[in-house]
Amino acid sequence: MEQVDVIVVGAGVVGLAVARTLARGGLETLVLERERAIGTGISSRNSEVIHAGLYYPSGSLKARLCVAGRHALYDYCAERGVGHRRCGKLIVATAQAQCAPLLALERQGRANGVQDLQPLNRAQAMALEPQLECVAALLSPSTGIVDSHALMLSLQGDLERAGGVVALGTTVSSIVAGAPHVVQAGDMEIAARIVVNAAGLFAPALAGRIEGLAPAGRPVGRFAKGHYFSLAGRPPFSRLIYPLPQAAGLGVHLTLDLAGQVRFGPDVEWVEADAEGGLDYRVDARRAAGFETEIRRYWPALPAGALQPAYTGVRPKLQRPGEPAQDFRIDGPGEHGIGGLVNLFGIESPGLTACLALGEEVRARLER
Repeated sequence: MEQVDVIVVGAGVVGLAVARTLARGGLETLVLERERAIGTGISSRNSEVIHAGLYYPSGSLKARLCVAGRHALYDYCAERGVGHRRCGKLIVATAQAQCAPLLALERQGRANGVQDLQPLNRAQAMALEPQLECVAALLSPSTGIVDSHALMLSLQGDLERAGGVVALGTTVSSIVAGAPHVVQAGDMEIAARIVVNAAGLFAPALAGRIEGLAPAGRPVGRFAKGHYFSLAGRPPFSRLIYPLPQAAGLGVHLTLDLAGQVRFGPDVEWVEADAEGGLDYRVDARRAAGFETEIRRYWPALPAGALQPAYTGVRPKLQRPGEPAQDFRIDGPGEHGIGGLVNLFGIESPGLTACLALGEEVRARLER
């Protein structure tokens, strides 16, 4: 039986960041990915935003790891030449009733350590973005965008330079927890003293196949699909534009990519996996009408019929529809009592921003 120090299941941005951290610590690290390429799930189907860290409850993992991860990510991208831009973001109130929640969001951000937030009145906001319509706004200068695929390639390169390996097209069917853990992947059995479940959308399902893990360590995973639509032509804004956050997401926001392409999304559609565990990523073009209504609240000049179907993504949720949003869930030995095992659940936004901090958090929990 082959034996390594570490197996990380999942080669998305978080799995690669975790594997990089552990490999750079001198551990022989193997990443197992069931797809034929890295980062084909959550990591490549999102808004590619570097979040500042203002949305999340103070003291939560999301708040702490987002702020730490944002600082680390900007430094990393600058050092490695990974495409990114600190373009800033405006969170807008489009009605007077939204001004109080906007103020509360500012207080939340400052409590989380986001100290550069700037409240703006209507005139100040429109001076920055003339096509914007709002009654007030909150400017987040430290919000930005990143080339997520370039980031993942850089993380993979770091991992491989540290002696790590990524095995694509390798599906993990079961894990027997022990000393060492035994991972079944296809016709291979591999022993490892550390196993990190970073399987993203399917992390709860994989946890259900870990022999020796108590039921409390096997949460039910749920899926929230989000559509994105693109806009042809010149960008109407130079910054990202966000409405106030909603219960299951951050609303239909306007983002830019590094090439200047405008994207709107995501919305929220709760979905279920099919009998084989697959998810439907098709874009429902009929949802464009609802997008237009939401977008015109902050950009009334949106031309009719200008939205083009782009892509969809699916977010891993730990709550049911209508329930409060849940924090990241990092189950290490301190939570389930199994040495050398870490399960990462519900790693949705701001997981991309927090990826490097998540790598350090996993390392710290394993050391504890």
